[in-house]
Amino acid sequence: MISINTYNAISKSGLSLIEDDINYHLNGKGDPDGLLVRSQNLHDFLFPPSLKAIARAGAGVNNIPVDSCTDQGIVVFNTPGANANAVKELVLANLIASSRNLYSAVGWAKTLHNEEDVSTVVEAKKKEFVGSEIKGKKLGVVGLGAIGVLVANDALALGMDVVAYDPFISVDAAWRLSQDVKRAHNIEDVWAQCDFVTFHIPLTDETKHFVNNDSFRRMKKGITLLNFSRGELVEESALGEALNAGIVKKYVTDFPNEYVLKLDNVVPVPHLGASTVESEENCAVMAAKQLKTYLETGNIKHAVNLPDVELPYSGKMRVTVMHKNIPNMVGGITTTLSGYAVNIADMINRSKNTWAYTMIDLDQELTEEEQNDVKSKLKAIDGVVSVRLI
Repeated sequence: MISINTYNAISKSGLSLIEDDINYHLNGKGDPDGLLVRSQNLHDFLFPPSLKAIARAGAGVNNIPVDSCTDQGIVVFNTPGANANAVKELVLANLIASSRNLYSAVGWAKTLHNEEDVSTVVEAKKKEFVGSEIKGKKLGVVGLGAIGVLVANDALALGMDVVAYDPFISVDAAWRLSQDVKRAHNIEDVWAQCDFVTFHIPLTDETKHFVNNDSFRRMKKGITLLNFSRGELVEESALGEALNAGIVKKYVTDFPNEYVLKLDNVVPVPHLGASTVESEENCAVMAAKQLKTYLETGNIKHAVNLPDVELPYSGKMRVTVMHKNIPNMVGGITTTLSGYAVNIADMINRSKNTWAYTMIDLDQELTEEEQNDVKSKLKAIDGVVSVRLI
């Protein structure tokens, strides 16, 4: 019986994939094989030796200690693209709303409930909320993952001139991106020419304060920034100065905090990016499927700490090894298996940065004693952190 524990409110659509499977036990008392989470902070968790994988129903994994998990042989999954449409719609809605001063205007109109002649007051005051149309304006899209591509393509359909920057764009994203999106060769081009910039990049040590003092110095005056990725991507003290100086006309963020709420011309959205019924269902279903596929077959799709590795099952027993990406690892693994008089029916090895994953199908099953012996010998190889026999 495979055991999976959940944290946070996971959509029933995802939970049912586990609850309705007789091979799984959900939220039992024993140590779990997998975790299914949303925003639960796992950085202080002590993971049991039984834990093989964590699936995050969402794209960001800053609530999960990925490096520590990798060192312990735990695969960490996320669900890129599952909430892309929800975030895209919110970005475009706020792009229009901020340009038309909609939030300020609506907030003011709601204060008129005690006025005797509301229509007269509205007609006299509305000129103070005159905005601008987005048609014909230039939008910079930084990061062309699932969300960035959707935003860029739909902004084109709204009549905007779209410039995109992503030095690491995938082949799949490039196929989906409209040919009418112009390419920026460096980020400085985006800052200098765009009226609006939205960024859709992950938060890492390298991207923290991606938008900083140097960025603000290069920006076109009167720019509007939209941040629906992560708050820490923007150096907020520098942002405050840029807002005061009029370099940044408005800052729209899905990540309000005590500091930005005190700044003028900030549009604070209460982290609604993926908060739709459809998005939560999509993320939960995708996360549950990834978790089950890995636990049942060893195949990996959308892990943040390992490459995609998928191999049709072609043998009677499968051996999976998570290990460091160093020379002679595959040779050491196959040499160990050669001592058990079994043939290799199929094999695949893939790497991602400093880590790799090897999956081998054997043409016959090993006895329980042989399985335990294989696990022990493979784990003894320097650089191996996880061994499973399926």
